[in-house]
Amino acid sequence: MTSRPVPRILLYTLLTVATALVAGRGWAAPQDFSFGVINHALAGSAGEEKLRREIAETDADNLAFVVVNGIKSPSESCDDNLYSQRHEMLSQAQNGIFLSLAGSDWITCRDRENRSDAIERLARMRDIFYAGEFSLGATRLPMLRQSLTPKFRSYAENTRWEVGNVLFATVNLPAGNNHFLLDGGRNNEFEDRLIANRNWLQHLFAFAALKKSAAIVFFSDGNPFGPPPRRSFFRAQRDGFAETRRLFSELAGKFPGRVLVVHAQAPKAKAPAHILWTGNLGNVGVGERWLKVVVDDHLPQLFAVADADGERR
Repeated sequence: MTSRPVPRILLYTLLTVATALVAGRGWAAPQDFSFGVINHALAGSAGEEKLRREIAETDADNLAFVVVNGIKSPSESCDDNLYSQRHEMLSQAQNGIFLSLAGSDWITCRDRENRSDAIERLARMRDIFYAGEFSLGATRLPMLRQSLTPKFRSYAENTRWEVGNVLFATVNLPAGNNHFLLDGGRNNEFEDRLIANRNWLQHLFAFAALKKSAAIVFFSDGNPFGPPPRRSFFRAQRDGFAETRRLFSELAGKFPGRVLVVHAQAPKAKAPAHILWTGNLGNVGVGERWLKVVVDDHLPQLFAVADADGERR
């Protein structure tokens, strides 16, 4: 059995920690690493094959960690067997794996009587994928969950971790208008999650400001900066991301570092992914192929997207 080379980011971190301990002071790892993002919510009929292939590709790269958006596409089943199989697959990855919950994992699920099974499946996802204090995969990275706060103990999918002087976090913002339902009286899940996410974002920005973090990177399924839903002839559709979008803009405006939102709603055109910046707030969508993001102090905006040949955009 051959041993896997120690990733460059871990070598940098170990060296910096040792230096800091000798000097008797705090430390922060150099800002020169990359991470990957896989969008499995777009798997379509490819199903498990696409996820296996992209995990293998990211395993072969020199990455600090990988975020997987969604463990199933809308066309795949919602049963426990599939959830368990995907958990096992993520656990076998060589990189540290963080799961960003996607709407396709639970929103479209139906029971045997063809009734919505979304809330039960959401709870099952949390049980299977969001237990423990470390990432999945062979490289186990420590994390903290919003569920440590008693008031928000259900929201284990909202997690945060750090690499160097950058704070990373997942936030549950499902595609499809943030799971806002038009039918009255059926939006308890949306309303409760709206409160939890507001608390989560405020906590993260306050923590990053206290730590003097250089940047915060968020991972979500839905794009909070996308166009609002179209108005129908009979009624106006509420923009399910309106409150979150305003909060991002407000908090980022007060934060001295960079804020990047990596979501799973890439433009339909096949153009290469690139980060769209408005002031210090940027966003980028992950398409059908996994995305590699570079973090480098020498970049004017700290972040860049890299293609398969290593060219940065």
